[in-house]
Amino acid sequence: MDANKSVKNTLIIAVAVIAVTVSFLFIYNIRSRNGSPVSTEDVIEIKEKMFISQVNDVYLNKEDYLGKTIKLEGLFKMEEAYDKLHCFVLRFGPGCCGYDGAVGFEVIWDKEKEKSYPGEDSWVEATGELKTYNEADYVDCLYLDLVSLNVLNKRGSETVAQ
Repeated sequence: MDANKSVKNTLIIAVAVIAVTVSFLFIYNIRSRNGSPVSTEDVIEIKEKMFISQVNDVYLNKEDYLGKTIKLEGLFKMEEAYDKLHCFVLRFGPGCCGYDGAVGFEVIWDKEKEKSYPGEDSWVEATGELKTYNEADYVDCLYLDLVSLNVLNKRGSETVAQ
């Protein structure tokens, strides 16, 4: 009899723990949809190991990624083009003819935020929504509309192979 009572008590406790866990997950999911914290599941994180492959997938299948939040680390670079300053978070990869190719995204602060950008070659973590703009002869240029841009002390690999 005592063994059956012990099994029943263990089963009741397990069901209670599962019920509480499901309740918390349900509440968290509702909060995420209402603008309170975005869960990490909603952020596409581009990791160092597959950096080139993941970035290429975004460019090749942009319709699947537009409007989604992307997070990546890399070098912060600036370049003047079309009478405008363009900022990028990128890494170097295999290139052609002895030149390393640059892989990453242009990053832009919303005009209303007008945040300052870090120094050239700073190692940063950028998080932003993938969007497009048209400029000169280029249509649908991809960029990250920044939510955050943080300078990190620990640098990752500037040159990646995959």
